[in-house]
Amino acid sequence: MAFQRGRSKSSRSGSRRPIPGGSESGLDRESLDQPRLLSPEKQESRARNVLLHQIARSAKSTSQLRKILEQREIDSEIAEKVLERFTEVGLIDDAAYAETIVNSRRNYKGLAKSAIKRELNEKGVSQELVEEAISGITAEDDFESAKQLATRRFRQMAHLDKDVRTRRLAGYLQRKGYASNAVFAAIRFAEDAYAQENQ
Repeated sequence: MAFQRGRSKSSRSGSRRPIPGGSESGLDRESLDQPRLLSPEKQESRARNVLLHQIARSAKSTSQLRKILEQREIDSEIAEKVLERFTEVGLIDDAAYAETIVNSRRNYKGLAKSAIKRELNEKGVSQELVEEAISGITAEDDFESAKQLATRRFRQMAHLDKDVRTRRLAGYLQRKGYASNAVFAAIRFAEDAYAQENQ
C-alpha cells in the first residue's frame, strides 16, 4: 500500500510537467495571437482590418474608432498613425459623420437640436464640428418639428383624459430634447388642430 501511495504521488507530480504539443503548449501558441504580442507591422495590419470592418458596418467618429482599437490592444502610436491615414484618404470624416447624424436624427427620430448636440458630444465629435453641424437648426425649426410630432401623437391619444394626454405628450417631446416652452406650445397647437379637424 505504501508503494502504491508513493507511485500515486509521483504520478501527480509528473502530471504537472508541460507536455510537448499538449494543452499548455497550445495556450502558448494561442497567446502569440494576442495583439499586445504582435509586431508593429502586424499590429498596423490588424488596425487597418479592424477599421475597415467597423466602417463597413456603420459610420463612426474618430473617437469611437480610437476606443475600438484600444479595446483590441493596438498600440496607441500605431492606432493614431492608422487613424490619421484613414482620415487623409477620406475613409474617416468626422464632419460628414456629424452631418449624417443631424439629418438622420431630424428626419427619422424628430430630435431637437439639444438632443442631437448631446449625442454628437457622446460620440466624441469635436465641439467645433458639433456646432458647425447643428448651426443650421433654428429655434423655429425646433418648434415646427415639435408641432408635427405633437399633432401626430395627439391623434393616438385623443381618447385619453386631457391631463393624462398632456402629461404623456409633454414627456414624449421632452425626451426628444424640446424645451418646455416649445413643448406646451406644440401641445396647444395639436389640440387646436385636432379640434378643427373634428368640428
